[in-house]
Amino acid sequence: MRLCKDLINKPIYTISDGRNIGDAKDLYLSADLETMAGIHLGREGLVRRKSILIPIDAVVVFGIDAILVKSDDVVTDNKALSDSASWVRLDDVIGRGVDTPGGTKVGVIGDVVLDEDGSVAGFVLSKVYVEGPISEKRLISHDAIIDNGNVDGVMTVEIARAEAPELAVAPAEKAPPEKMPDEIEPPKAADALPESDPVIEAEVEVEAEVESAEMDTSVIEQDLPPTADA
Repeated sequence: MRLCKDLINKPIYTISDGRNIGDAKDLYLSADLETMAGIHLGREGLVRRKSILIPIDAVVVFGIDAILVKSDDVVTDNKALSDSASWVRLDDVIGRGVDTPGGTKVGVIGDVVLDEDGSVAGFVLSKVYVEGPISEKRLISHDAIIDNGNVDGVMTVEIARAEAPELAVAPAEKAPPEKMPDEIEPPKAADALPESDPVIEAEVEVEAEVESAEMDTSVIEQDLPPTADA
C-alpha cells in the first residue's frame, strides 16, 4: 500500500523517449472515492482555464522517484475528457471531517491509502477526536464509509466497522533482532564434537601403564646396593 501524498510533486516521464512532461501537482479520485482516476498537472488559460491531466490508464508505473507514462500524447484536459467532470481532487478530500450517523465527530482526513492496483483502501486521519482502536491506528477502512462527503464535505462512517483491524500501512522491513546468549540454538548433529574412540582410549591407557612401570624399575635400580664386583 502507498499514501497518495507520496506521489505529489513526482516528475512524470514518458517511456517512449524519456521526456519529462511535468510533475504530479495533485491526484484525481473517482466520484465514489473507490479508485484513483488520474493525475493533475496544473491549469492553463487566462479566461477559459482548463485542468491538464493524465488518466490513470495511461500510467505505466508509479516509481520511487518518478511516474512513468506511455507517451506524451496521453496528456489531456478536463474539457477534452468528459469523464473527468465527476472526478474528485485529492486536495478536496484532505481536510474533510469524519463523523458517525449520530453526529459524533471522529476525526479529519489527512491522506488516502492506495492498494497496489490503485484502489482506495482507506483514509489516514490527521486528527482524531475519539478514543479506542481508531485513535491508536489513525486509519479508517474504505469499507466503513457510509457517506463519502462529496455533498456536504463531511464523511460518515460506521464506527464498529471503522474500529475493525482490517487496514494497516506496512512499516519498513527491519532486520530480526540478534539472539541473546541464552536463546542461541544448540549445535546441530553435524556440528557436534565427535565421540571418543574406545580403542584410542585403551591404547593411551596402556602407554601410560608402560611409562609408569619403566619409572618404577629405574627407581628400584637406584636403591639397590653395589655388588661385590663393583
